[in-house]
Formats: sequence, C-alpha cells, structure tokens
Amino acid sequence: QVQLVESGGGLVQTGGSLRLSCAASGLPFSTYHMGWFRQAPGKEREFVAAITWTGGRTYYVDSVKGRFTISRDNAKNTVYLQMNSLKPEDTAVYYCAADRNIMHIRTTPGDGINYWGKGTLVTVSS
Repeated sequence: QVQLVESGGGLVQTGGSLRLSCAASGLPFSTYHMGWFRQAPGKEREFVAAITWTGGRTYYVDSVKGRFTISRDNAKNTVYLQMNSLKPEDTAVYYCAADRNIMHIRTTPGDGINYWGKGTLVTVSS
C-alpha cells in the first residue's frame, strides 16, 4: 500500500520559514517524480513545486520562485519543501504527490496524479 505522509506544517509569522517533509512508502520512490501542491480555502488546488525522479530538474510556480526550494533524498524516500520569506497568501493545506508523468506533477490542478498525501496545514499570520 502506497503512503505519502506530510509533516512540518504549522503556524508562522510573515517572513518566517518552514520545512515540509513527505515520507513515501510502498512505491519505488526513486522512479517517481514528486511534487507539492496547495489548496487554500475556497480556491482550486494549485501546483507549487516539482522535482524529477533523479532530482536533476525542479519546477516552481512563479509566486514561490526564489522563496521555496524542493529537494529529495532517494535514500530516505523523502521529498522536502523549504519555504522561506513566507507570506499570508501562502496559507493553505500543502499536499505531496507522486507520479511517473512529469506533466501531471507540474501542472495545476494535478489531475491524473497517481498518489497523494493527506496534507499538512501551513498558516502564515500577518
């Protein structure tokens, strides 16, 4: 059974940082592209960042470029999202996703993605 378990969310002030983690099990992690999506209340789920299975390429939505960094450790079956200079508009539930099709992983709203985590809430106070 495939599981993606996010952690690291919480409450932070504007300008602060958080590091999200997503631990994967039940799938050959190093052969899957990984991504992060988010969904704010009343809004569509949105692509945030993605990383290829080798870690050789990364993708970001424009609104987080220069502030967020996605990385992965294939030895630990874990993908990370380092979030710096957080803004209130970053407030959302953040979801980890896994798929072998990079276009699924790097495109809003993530239709067709094989596996999703249950999400972790990030709240940025002003």
